Amino acid sequence: MKKRIIILGSLVLLVVMAWTGAWFFIAGQLRQQIELQALADGETAPQLVCGSLDIGGFPFRFDIECASASVVSGDLLAEIPYMRASAMVYRPNHLLGAATGPIALSDAFTGSRQEVNWTESEASLRLEDWRIARLSIVVDGVTWTDQLFGDTLIVEAGHVEAHLLDMPEMHDAEAGRAALAGYLRAEALSAPGIELTDTNAEIELEVTALPDDIRNWGAEPILPDWQQAGGKLRILGIRANDGTADLNASGELALDAQGYPTGSISIDSLGVAERIGPYIEEPWRTLVLGVPGETGRHSNQLNFAGGGVSSGLVPIAALAPLF
Repeated sequence: MKKRIIILGSLVLLVVMAWTGAWFFIAGQLRQQIELQALADGETAPQLVCGSLDIGGFPFRFDIECASASVVSGDLLAEIPYMRASAMVYRPNHLLGAATGPIALSDAFTGSRQEVNWTESEASLRLEDWRIARLSIVVDGVTWTDQLFGDTLIVEAGHVEAHLLDMPEMHDAEAGRAALAGYLRAEALSAPGIELTDTNAEIELEVTALPDDIRNWGAEPILPDWQQAGGKLRILGIRANDGTADLNASGELALDAQGYPTGSISIDSLGVAERIGPYIEEPWRTLVLGVPGETGRHSNQLNFAGGGVSSGLVPIAALAPLF
């Protein structure tokens, strides 16, 4: 009996030692991969630098904590006080995350400085076969302010949530392409610059022909690759209503071989033209929103083709290629 107990204890000790070694090995690999992001050029791939990086959660979790983080992408710099991502060892495809604000945003080209803050945040990412199954971000008490001259509120919202969902019926395993449905909702939205208060807004989108394996994202420039695969952005609905004015938009966009947007967006609104009148001069306001009908509603269609955007058949602006 004593011998069996010794053997069992030895096996348990071996298992514990093996798992301890495996956990610290995986934690080391995670640290290495995150630290490699600091070597990205910030142009073809975003550069992430953590002022301090800690990986804990032993023995049943992996908790990655990045403090005093900075993210560089082109001319844009985002400085984030704290970010955390966690996963259970028995469910590594499901990540939970959170971040502490405020995020300081700056643009080296324009010189703009802005700040985004919130009271609470949580995020969840679930993968299936390295394909995004669901990505959800929920934030409360959001404020977005301009910091260039003083502290000017741009937008605030009581609640914001964003979701990306896999569309399995549109997955092309042979071509390695997936489609995602997107949903964004903002409640108690206010924007003093356009006298917007207590507004509810939502956006529904579908994006097709994305690389299905997220490990391949960034291996090639995403927009040319998406265009060559025949990707489309379907705007199922952009809706906003504050009780006195409302706006609805829908359409479909893609990119042509030169990187210019192509497609159309239909816009229907009531009270929006009057609201933005002091901020957008004519004829631009009418060219975007259209002429009001008998009911007072404005309707219009914006068409994108050949490097330009037109209101119906009237050209209104030239666009830069996206790649």
